Amino acid sequence: MTHSEISEMLANAAVTTGSAFSRLVAFVYGLAAYALGFVTILYAIGFVTKLGVPKDVDGGTVGPIGESIAINVLLMTVFAVQHSVMARPAFKRWWTRIVPSSVERSTYVLFASLALILLFCQWRPLPEVVWSVGNPQLAIIITGVSLFGWFIVLLSTFLINHFELFGVHQVVNNLRGRPMPPATFKTPALYKMMRHPLYHGFLIALWAAPTMTAGHFLFTAVVTAYIFVGIFLEERDLTELFGDEYRRYRGRVRMLLPIRKG
Repeated sequence: MTHSEISEMLANAAVTTGSAFSRLVAFVYGLAAYALGFVTILYAIGFVTKLGVPKDVDGGTVGPIGESIAINVLLMTVFAVQHSVMARPAFKRWWTRIVPSSVERSTYVLFASLALILLFCQWRPLPEVVWSVGNPQLAIIITGVSLFGWFIVLLSTFLINHFELFGVHQVVNNLRGRPMPPATFKTPALYKMMRHPLYHGFLIALWAAPTMTAGHFLFTAVVTAYIFVGIFLEERDLTELFGDEYRRYRGRVRMLLPIRKG
């Protein structure tokens, strides 16, 4: 074996090792982003239902009303802008020039989690009561309805591939040296009944509150408005991606109500 052949073999081995190492780093990064995202979702459940977390939507130091509203709206705007802009196909095409496509979704999950953590930490309570259920048994039932809404949210993510939604599928395929399969249109289970069961679950989880304070109401109202903006943007992207197939689906299945169109 000549010196040049040995040098070429060593160079190829270094490239292969480097490629394997970068795939391993991407895999670890993706798992870490997933873990942070999942923990953040669990904290969000406690934040809204006021169960089992150190600071919830009504927790913290009460400050001036105007200042508190301004800070809360700013915090939710940061999350909404990040969540919407980074999900758009045009941004993804630009973004993947900077970050590898295999970790694009994981990075999205990481940034969304950080935006939510910032919101949880800096949220200002508005303790004025909008409504309150005095019957303890009824209050427990309403809390149960809220938790059921969160169950629908989590179930919906698994129906449409939970691990792809959170970026794990992408880094696993990348670790194995496999490309991601092309996107296919499918409507499993709840998606046969309504187009957006995940958002349906969010609305139930947020509005089913035995005690609704002004702060909780502000959070719920802004998130509700964002959900409808998100649906508009998401459906535009899906129509562009799947064309007539999605138009026919939209024509026969309602947006948020599990009632088939006549």
